[in-house]
Amino acid sequence: SLVGSEMCIRDRYRLLVIVDAQNDFITGSLGSKTADAAVPNIVNLIKRFCWEEVICTMDTHDNDYFDTLEGKRLPIKHCIKASVGWCMDSRIMVALNNKFNYYEKDTFGSTDMVNEVYDSLKMKNPEEVEIHICGFCTDICVMANAVMLRAAMPNTRIIVHSSACAGVTPESHEAALTIFKAQQIDVED
Repeated sequence: SLVGSEMCIRDRYRLLVIVDAQNDFITGSLGSKTADAAVPNIVNLIKRFCWEEVICTMDTHDNDYFDTLEGKRLPIKHCIKASVGWCMDSRIMVALNNKFNYYEKDTFGSTDMVNEVYDSLKMKNPEEVEIHICGFCTDICVMANAVMLRAAMPNTRIIVHSSACAGVTPESHEAALTIFKAQQIDVED
């Protein structure tokens, strides 16, 4: 387990999912000042709890990105595997101290991650589990993964940390937070 805070209270099983905290979404081709400002909040979240597990998703594309449906609709090359933009933000990597699992994905949501989380938690009492989510972009990949987790685990508490996320725009970030609440996903700062 990854020990975050100095006072480690094990009152429930806590899982942290960090979505696409990669350079291209923070300071690179799709980055923004809002995303960069969310990184210290992700670092603080990592340190805040005793995490049983930390999982990161990584948006991963190949050089044929422009030939994909996403590449045709979002013609900005990003997260090309093994590029600097594909790598996770160094501040987050330091905070994680190499204690995390990651899933590469070529689309918004990670079915592999959701299936793995479901398999590891299905025998636990849902009332003793919390899944915390943060990352980028609130209105795209964070949304897809949160909703997929909600569908897989309808009785498990899921929390999205709004200050540890950033959307494509501030307006789309706020719209996503409204949709999370409608999906019975808690939103905390």
